[in-house]
Amino acid sequence: MLKTSIILGSSRSNGNAASVCKTVAQQLGADVFDLNDYVIGPYRYDQRYDDDFQFLIRDVIEYDRIILATPMYWYTASAQMKTFLDRLSDLLEKDNIQGQALKQKKAALLGTGKDLQPPACFEEVFAKTFKYLGMTYEGMFYCSVNQLEKESIYNFQLNEFCQSLA
Repeated sequence: MLKTSIILGSSRSNGNAASVCKTVAQQLGADVFDLNDYVIGPYRYDQRYDDDFQFLIRDVIEYDRIILATPMYWYTASAQMKTFLDRLSDLLEKDNIQGQALKQKKAALLGTGKDLQPPACFEEVFAKTFKYLGMTYEGMFYCSVNQLEKESIYNFQLNEFCQSLA
């Protein structure tokens, strides 16, 4: 089984995205990194930071698979996740060892939202980001808040997704 990390980017560390994240973490034996536990500033062209991004990415880069978990806000990632994604730009310099290490990783997406199905643009941002970084994209599990109320359907679909990653 691949050593898996899940990066949770949500305004609520105990919300719907966190609930899905927790279930996936249990099934895959994954470690969860909650972006609310870190201070991560926006991307800067001068790359002068006084934050936790380098500490976080140093730990995350040790995993074989990186799963990003976010609620869908306005058809895209949460602000916390967007800031994290922007900061991946720090790793794109030609000689950056961490950026090169991403090319060997697998990636997946966990999304939640009120829509029964997310629009294609939600997943597309992540799929294209993973491709650009040279990561192997393994797919998305999206859970509508309405599905959480229908526990048997939700559990079946989530189990299928986790089995596809195992």
